[in-house]
Amino acid sequence: MVHGELWTAKELFVTPNEYIYWSVQIVMYPFMTGLVAGAFVLSSLYHVFGINKLREIARFALVFSFALLFVAPVPIILHLQHPLRGVNVMMTPHFTSAIAAFGIVFSAYGAIVASELWFLYRKHFVDVALPLKEKQDKTPAEWLKFLVFCTLTLGVYDVSEDSLKRDEKAIKLLAGLGIPVACFLHGYAGFIFGSVKANALWMTPLMPVIFIMSAIVSGIALCMLTYILTMEIRKFMAKRKSASAPRHETREELQSAEVNVIRMTAKYLLFFLVFAISLELLDLIFRGYTATKSWDVLRSVIYGKDFTSIFILQYGIGNLIPLILFLTPGLTIRRAVIGVMFVLFGVFMMRWNVVIGGQAFSLTFAGYMHYHLPIIPHNIETLKEGLFGALGVFIMPFVLFYFMAKIFPVFDVKESH
Repeated sequence: MVHGELWTAKELFVTPNEYIYWSVQIVMYPFMTGLVAGAFVLSSLYHVFGINKLREIARFALVFSFALLFVAPVPIILHLQHPLRGVNVMMTPHFTSAIAAFGIVFSAYGAIVASELWFLYRKHFVDVALPLKEKQDKTPAEWLKFLVFCTLTLGVYDVSEDSLKRDEKAIKLLAGLGIPVACFLHGYAGFIFGSVKANALWMTPLMPVIFIMSAIVSGIALCMLTYILTMEIRKFMAKRKSASAPRHETREELQSAEVNVIRMTAKYLLFFLVFAISLELLDLIFRGYTATKSWDVLRSVIYGKDFTSIFILQYGIGNLIPLILFLTPGLTIRRAVIGVMFVLFGVFMMRWNVVIGGQAFSLTFAGYMHYHLPIIPHNIETLKEGLFGALGVFIMPFVLFYFMAKIFPVFDVKESH
């Protein structure tokens, strides 16, 4: 059976060897890489531009971006018919193709984020490692913790004021360097689509820019959502500990901090959301105005076959409703949660409409193909390329973030500066 035949339905005149080869995992790929870039840009708003009100969520976003980074290549690996060959991209990187350049960009970005995290948390590593080093009778758990944190110090135990100032400069330098690399990490995904001359929907120079702007929007939205959920858990724990440990932060203090951070972050989310919507509408208007020879089939797809997914789901639910929610004065946590969930849905639908919608019409311009997402898997192919495969990819960074937060605490450690 040909790859893609399981979930492709054909209509009118479609050549026999045409199918929707790029499935939901190729939708998840630019979606996940976009979250990586967006989360890093959010953290850099404080570390590079000095926006102090974003100080707390900046640390949170950087750790979350690192967790997302490990998941970014997973959709591609799941989609490959021979996933073991995927390592070739990392082992033999070169710039002769956009896919091959992924190895260089991914490695460079991973090194930047890991280095920035090390400088940011170096003092914490030393503070944890030194008391354990001096302790004589260690339990097995303490021995494990000692080995982990001693390794993370890399043998550097200097936490003097001058040393911490040098760490601060390194953080700012790495954050500034990481912004273009993070944007390129996701922008090249848009470049892959925009450079496909054979596909009329994808062939536009605006595609990489549209992908980058929507990536920043989705990354900020997911960080806000995860931050809110984490803060709600902290408030629940603070309520339980308030009687026995009065020195802990109170529920009211956490509530105030959460509202202030979310309202400030929402302003930047709104700023990038307006830019992303403007670029997408500009591209749509430009296509209609130029009316190239492929416009007839594109119009039938955009305004006909995919009208619901583009104008109702993406622009209506995913863009218009969040704009109304965030522009209404007096933003509350509940309204923010609803807004960022709609934003994430809108960005996902944008990726869906580009990847799936771009394959919706036949190269003959006389037929159409419809993608049916496998819901209940009945073999390994429909498991990887179906609903459960996509959900597994989306859940994975949250699991990684939970364990990373044990090593890189996102709330309890005060910055050295």
